[in-house]
Amino acid sequence: MADQETGTGTAQPDGPDLEEAREKAAEMEDRWRRTAAELDNFRKRVAREAGQEREAERARVAASWLPIVDNLELALEHADAGDDAIVKGVQAVRDQALAVLAGLGYPRFDDRDKSFDPGLHEAVGTTPDPEVPAGTIVHVIRPRYGDGTRVLRPAAVIVSAGES
Repeated sequence: MADQETGTGTAQPDGPDLEEAREKAAEMEDRWRRTAAELDNFRKRVAREAGQEREAERARVAASWLPIVDNLELALEHADAGDDAIVKGVQAVRDQALAVLAGLGYPRFDDRDKSFDPGLHEAVGTTPDPEVPAGTIVHVIRPRYGDGTRVLRPAAVIVSAGES
């Protein structure tokens, strides 16, 4: 009341101004609730679509391996054939598997005679070799799959220690 007498401070809206402010506040609250509901629905839709995409990708990858499984079964059916035929069949299946991995973006690399890179290689041993510079890969135990930015598995290698 003192504010009204002195004319200072804030005056309370009355009548139509108060009703207009309440309507505007109700409208803003309604818009906020709708936006929150839309955001919640968007989050749920994105999560559902991501799950569906993951499942579809898993199915594509699994389907790309089916011909390899088929060829392994054919090789087992012909296990009584000569050793040379079995070896050639297993090599063909291995080549097919490597092609699938390369098609998925993870080609196989032969890192022999390359410089050791801890981002691409896992040193499982060293060997003294005066003819090979230190830090050079002399033997690959398990090959590396992937490119320089995406490594599915690093190569397990033996590295030259240079002269002993």
